[in-house]
Amino acid sequence: MKIEKFQEKLMASGLMSGFEDMEIYYVHSERFSCQVYQGEVDQYETAVDGGISFRGIFNGKMGYAYTEKIVEDSIPYLLTKAKANAELIEEEEQDDIFEGSEEYEERDFYSEELDKVVTEDKIAFLKEVEQKIVNYDPRIKSLNACRLIENSNERLLANSKGLVLHDRKNYLALQLSVIVKENDETKSGFTLKITKDFSTLNADEMAKEAAEEALFYLGEQSIASKKYPIILRKDAAVQLLDTFVSAFSAEVAQKGQSLLEDKVGEAIAAQNVTIVDDPFYEEGLSSRNFDGEGVASQKCTVIEKGELKTLLHNRKTARKAGVETTGHAYKSSYKGTLIVAPSNFYVVAGEKTQEELIASQAEAVFITKLSGLHSGTDTVSGDFSVAASGFYVKDGKIDAPVKQMTIAGNFFNLLKEIQEVGSDLYVSAGGIGSPSLLLKELSVTVD
Repeated sequence: MKIEKFQEKLMASGLMSGFEDMEIYYVHSERFSCQVYQGEVDQYETAVDGGISFRGIFNGKMGYAYTEKIVEDSIPYLLTKAKANAELIEEEEQDDIFEGSEEYEERDFYSEELDKVVTEDKIAFLKEVEQKIVNYDPRIKSLNACRLIENSNERLLANSKGLVLHDRKNYLALQLSVIVKENDETKSGFTLKITKDFSTLNADEMAKEAAEEALFYLGEQSIASKKYPIILRKDAAVQLLDTFVSAFSAEVAQKGQSLLEDKVGEAIAAQNVTIVDDPFYEEGLSSRNFDGEGVASQKCTVIEKGELKTLLHNRKTARKAGVETTGHAYKSSYKGTLIVAPSNFYVVAGEKTQEELIASQAEAVFITKLSGLHSGTDTVSGDFSVAASGFYVKDGKIDAPVKQMTIAGNFFNLLKEIQEVGSDLYVSAGGIGSPSLLLKELSVTVD
């Protein structure tokens, strides 16, 4: 059954069953992935997922239900389940159904051209990249991963107050993990390329980037364990920001689990730091026209020149704080409950290139990737102690890769000690972004 017809029948049946305001949230996603190994297709997968969630007010309480089956027989199930859940609700403050924002900025995040690229061309390109990587340098021994993933996602939100919203998006990603060996030393490098325009992909460029990333780590040396100025490469900076982004959620703060609670209006970062959440960022993959409650998306400045301007709110947290929602209600899927989460959340780029940040340091450590972020971090206190890979910088130049390191510090202190913000903004598939960052110092321990 088409979703529009299903929505119409569900709303009519809901009214007859005693529901007052009602809402449906529909999600449909498609995924294609392919991996090649030694010139042959090693893995091939297509998947379709989706379903519908229903919210409705019954006897003054909000009830919830969901199903993956968009068929007429699902309607009685949804209504019965939602009624039962409404009876179990004990919260004093009830959710409600949003009538809609005054105005919506509708952007198209879907590439029709990407949709037209045939599977055979994608696989052929993947095989070409693999072959070029293998031939790039004799020290390259194999690929742990040579994978292409294509995702598309469609959403529909409609309610009994006449609100009907729709958006969709898609992208393609290449994941390359290269293994290199020289003498008794074996290293690996991971490269990720995300695009909405298949025609811009260049096999030679991709192969060179992936190969050089792995070869970069050969010849590791030890350095003294002490505090060093730190240059966080853009992807490492994204890893760290992603780990602590929940601290900017008003929902988390109102539960007493964020040190940013009651910090709006205060300086919490260096003056050269501005962080925005931009649902319309052109290169972003978490873009959206509306949030999980149907509130119109809008660009939001979270930190401006070091000052915390706002936390991220949905309608419930905004009412509690006495402010307007920032449009950050989020559902991870049709099954998910409403939480607060960002769209494209990133540190605004500065003017200096990564090379200029490195050249400015007589001695520093250049961090390229982090691991152990979930076990080695405390998202409430901001403390972290995590494994890191990177390079020793001497007299403004990369000197050598460093043996396995551990870096330690505090995220909230780190924000205040950002010396320079690079110009090389990178936004991950998860919507978290940052340029390379020069930090005053962190404690570095070399194993």
